[in-house]
Amino acid sequence: MKKIAIAGATGYLGKYLVGQLIELNAEGIALARNTEKLAAFDSKNLQKVKAELTRPESLKGLLNGVDTVISTVGITRQKDGLTYMDVDYQANKNLLNEAVEAGVRKFIYVSVLNGQNMKQLKICEAKERFVDELKNSGLNYTVIRPTGFFSDMKDFLEMAKKGSVYLFGNGHKKLNPIHGADLAKVCFDAIETDKTEIEVGGPDILSHNQIAEMALQASGKKIKIVHLPDFLRKASIGFVRTFFPQKTYGPVEFFLTAMAFDMVAPKFGTHKLIDFFYDSVK
Repeated sequence: MKKIAIAGATGYLGKYLVGQLIELNAEGIALARNTEKLAAFDSKNLQKVKAELTRPESLKGLLNGVDTVISTVGITRQKDGLTYMDVDYQANKNLLNEAVEAGVRKFIYVSVLNGQNMKQLKICEAKERFVDELKNSGLNYTVIRPTGFFSDMKDFLEMAKKGSVYLFGNGHKKLNPIHGADLAKVCFDAIETDKTEIEVGGPDILSHNQIAEMALQASGKKIKIVHLPDFLRKASIGFVRTFFPQKTYGPVEFFLTAMAFDMVAPKFGTHKLIDFFYDSVK
């Protein structure tokens, strides 16, 4: 396997990608703002490189000799004042420009399932704008569209720890979130695929009610699920957009919107959400 660069290496998925790289004994570069967060990873074939993707000058020459770039770069919970356009779009665009300049063969980007149908959301607007740039770059590419990470399901777990899980509607909408280790394998498999888009989810398709029950069970709580009228979900989206800054409403807007429909993709992997919940409350 030729040299691979992983951008966003310290994030939830990024760390699993670095682990997969080492497991395959492949040569690679892990790009991160803080390489100290990669201290647990040790391999003679792995370079840990400090890079700030929002500053293109920090990327100069870093991708020379790289065959494939895998980017998971994006904001989940904003902390430093940067916007989705700053990171999900522009930081990835800076990385893409450097990849083109370095003669990289392929660029793999992790977006989100149905992102192209949710461009009214700030996070999806930025991600899909970058997808358009990638499609027009001239590079071979694959866009990975997962249903959601196991780490995203911690919102259910945080509610469960307080004794109740609140859902909008009847809780029958379904999704199959995927574990980072399983998704990392999908990303590496994509290195040699001809597919330009891959939709993927975990092995279990679950309703919101089932996820809530799992979260309560793992938290040692009685099953208490409160179903709220769906109009409150819509009203909440409007409220946070009106009265809160983007760094606050962005994740809430996405979560509330995604809860309104099924987020189901072809099943892959072996990791179970219930096991993740139990591991998370230890």
